[in-house]
Amino acid sequence: MFYYAALALALCVSLEAAPKLRLVTTTVGPVSVSQGANPSNQTVEAYNAGDGNLNLAAASSVPWVSASVGSARPCNLREGNCLPVNFQFQTNSLAVGTYTGTVTLSDGGALDAPQNITVTVQVGGGVPSEANLYVAPNGSSDEVRFSTNSVLVPNVNTSSGGSWLSLALEGSGSFRFVFPYRIIGRHQEGMAEGTYTGTVAVSNSQVGAENKTVPVRLQVTSQPISRSAPAEMSFRLAAGARALESPLTIYNGGLGTLTLSDATTTTASGGTWLTVTRNGNSVTVKADPAGLSNGVYTGTISIASNAANSPLRIPARLEVVSAGAPTAAFGGVLNSANFDDGLAPGSVAAVFGEQLSSQAAGAASGIPLADQLNGVRVLVNGQAAPLYYTSYNQVNFQVPVNTPVGEATVKVERDGTAGNSVAVQIAERAPRIIQIGNNGIVVNARDGSMVNFAGRAAKPGDVLTIYLVGMGVTTPVVATGTSAPAAEPLARVTPEPRVILGSPFMGTIVLDALYAGLTPSLVGLYQINVELPADVPIGDIFLGVEGDGYRSNNIMIPIRD
Repeated sequence: MFYYAALALALCVSLEAAPKLRLVTTTVGPVSVSQGANPSNQTVEAYNAGDGNLNLAAASSVPWVSASVGSARPCNLREGNCLPVNFQFQTNSLAVGTYTGTVTLSDGGALDAPQNITVTVQVGGGVPSEANLYVAPNGSSDEVRFSTNSVLVPNVNTSSGGSWLSLALEGSGSFRFVFPYRIIGRHQEGMAEGTYTGTVAVSNSQVGAENKTVPVRLQVTSQPISRSAPAEMSFRLAAGARALESPLTIYNGGLGTLTLSDATTTTASGGTWLTVTRNGNSVTVKADPAGLSNGVYTGTISIASNAANSPLRIPARLEVVSAGAPTAAFGGVLNSANFDDGLAPGSVAAVFGEQLSSQAAGAASGIPLADQLNGVRVLVNGQAAPLYYTSYNQVNFQVPVNTPVGEATVKVERDGTAGNSVAVQIAERAPRIIQIGNNGIVVNARDGSMVNFAGRAAKPGDVLTIYLVGMGVTTPVVATGTSAPAAEPLARVTPEPRVILGSPFMGTIVLDALYAGLTPSLVGLYQINVELPADVPIGDIFLGVEGDGYRSNNIMIPIRD
């Protein structure tokens, strides 16, 4: 007992003595600049949220921006002292276009370092040369987004169709004076299918190229309208790393049925690093850094379909960086249920970052879970954690059951090379109902169906099983990485949590659990069984879990008579 107490005390002392890197912001720009010019210098403030002193070094991934760390001085936007990170630009030789780079701030002795600052410049300004909008004849809208460093004076005109065109400023800008705008086209009642034209003339920008008239074309159509999520594909890979695949969601923002017919790619440089595969309406994009030197490479994905706006063109970007140690992202240790920062002993968690694994993605093959998988280890307070899954930029693990409540550190090791340490907070209990998209994982014991808006609704008298993570230590305690008992005594959460059901209009009811604990035979997964009473609220109802001093996320489920 004395040994464990001394170990915990030593750990707390080491955590308290370590500096912790914090940044006021992790983005610079977009900064607009005229072609042939350099914009004014920019500054981001860094500060120490721990003890000791920060010793920061700055490195840029692109030649057109450099960064240096100045001497400590009083912060502009918070109390205390800050280290100014000063950015100098050399954009005068760049062609018209948008450029993005990364400045990395490192400190080998600090927690939550390194951290990246994304820097974007708009050579020739951010105001687009044209805007093509597509809407269905049902009151829908479409928009083109851009940003400037000035408050623009607009003059909006349409040639026909009424007042369907507008320019909206989304906010008053940040302390870097970035003003986000939207050119919006909205279908008006009585507008027939066809093409409508208008203009948005803007003035008052400090960048001369932004003071111009933007022709706008609005097409009202009953055809499908293809959209993508995300709107841009972005990859960041180490030189020599394995190719990385990422899904691209193509969906219909119009009427009818969207059918894809082809998917192709082009690249501006770097050869064939960008490829795409299509299976029906499913699209997968792959970036391969093989043979590429450090730098930024751009390309375009073209999606052909029966949509009015075919082909849909989606920008793609690959940043190739030097191979190095595994890097866990600041704020990148999250629970696996809804990917927020709620963690407890025994939680199933994910650490996100770069160069976490050098091998193909892989999953655990059996129980008990091993604490090494494909050459990867995750250390929580120096203790190896059981692993569920490893990949280049994500590793799923179980927070050891004996992790003390309070601040902990997480570090990834790859093939014996140790990465950086990031700080996380561990609560006694941090329940999170598992979510896939907008649906929580709730099963009806009556027929085993999923209770969600894409499945079957629940009804009074049903017994529901709610699956979640992060309920903490159970009675009896189940060892880290091992399966929960499948027979009595089951691993229960004590005292039992309560289930909250309700709506803003009908109030809430509190239900006692029939069972709350680890799911038998599985690792780190909890379930709560609850019976819906006869007076349960009917409708689209929120569901949550709470106990003494904790509350889960809320999900929505349909309950019908």
